[in-house]
Amino acid sequence: MKLYIYEHCPFCTRARLALGVKNIPYETVVVMEGDAETPTRLIGKKAVPILERPDGSHMGESLDIVHFIDQLDTPMFDGPANEALDAWGTDAWRLGLKLFIPRFTKAQFAELATPQAREAYRLREEKAFGDLEALLADSAALIAEMNVKLKVLSGLLGEHEFSGISDIKLWPILRSLSIVKGLEFPPAVLGYMETIEKAAGVNLLFDQAM
Repeated sequence: MKLYIYEHCPFCTRARLALGVKNIPYETVVVMEGDAETPTRLIGKKAVPILERPDGSHMGESLDIVHFIDQLDTPMFDGPANEALDAWGTDAWRLGLKLFIPRFTKAQFAELATPQAREAYRLREEKAFGDLEALLADSAALIAEMNVKLKVLSGLLGEHEFSGISDIKLWPILRSLSIVKGLEFPPAVLGYMETIEKAAGVNLLFDQAM
């Protein structure tokens, strides 16, 4: 199977995470930013992730891909959701975007390897989120707000280990936040992040923190 992704994309990370923790072999294909032709040819629109299934057909939508992957062998992600973790992710998402999106535009990802691709991405995100430099300038206040939320998450995680679909949705948010220098990840949160990183073989972004 092939998985078409952007390396930075949290939705792509969901699919990578599912494949990784289930030890299902796959080939990664990075789609360059600004390349609308490839995804449109495969699924009819510019969107990733895209999974090429064993029969050669293609599918999009991250959670649909996760469900398909899960049915290839003994299901791991078909149990009840953890409502508290889901609620935390929903609450933290909008704030998180303000922190990690401006940093993504400056980071080293394969899909941004050319000046043209990086500029296409910057323009796309600026259209969605406004002045990215203004968001960076507001980092201190945004980081302080997110640090409070991370303390709340620590209490929710406790001794929680990877167990289902809620982790598939939560971990990519935390991976995205790992690019934000100054965030304080409590031990329970950091341990959770690192344990899943090793299990899935998908890197956190602390080495690019800014």
